[in-house]
Amino acid sequence: MTDWSQIVAEHGTLVWRTARRLLAHEADSADCFQRTFLAAVELAQRETVRHWPALLRRLATARALEQLRERMQRRARFAADVDVDRQIDQEAIGPYTAAAASELAGDLRFALSEIDPRQAEVFCLACLDECSYAEVGEQLRTTANNVGVILNRAKAALRERLKSHSPASDLRETKREVGQ
Repeated sequence: MTDWSQIVAEHGTLVWRTARRLLAHEADSADCFQRTFLAAVELAQRETVRHWPALLRRLATARALEQLRERMQRRARFAADVDVDRQIDQEAIGPYTAAAASELAGDLRFALSEIDPRQAEVFCLACLDECSYAEVGEQLRTTANNVGVILNRAKAALRERLKSHSPASDLRETKREVGQ
């Protein structure tokens, strides 16, 4: 019998951090938290869980990405404002840098919702959660080499979607503004 209160107590913070980092929204993160543990309960009924942190991180990432896609689809339909990343300390880095970082964070969330779901999941696990290729491969039931290939494709897709944030594009915009 699985002691769910112990699992939530031990790993709830991990699930919350994963959801909050990707969603940057309190209510969506709480919903993701619940959906993650519900999925874990369903999975634990079908098979034995060998490594709870890895499973919960993967489930939280997948649920958060699903919610991001849903959020972006709602925004596209209703033309709602983009959420800002409230975790940025504007005083420490200055208002311009904070605004740019907030915009980039929002655009990254949007870009993650647009790329292939498997690529987005690999990117989040490898780059945001800092899991090794072997850990990601084990969680996704694939090889570390395949993780590297998928991650490379994810980075290329994100790079293409986020090229407006490159320093070179900022320099071009500045030159246009001053008439050079």
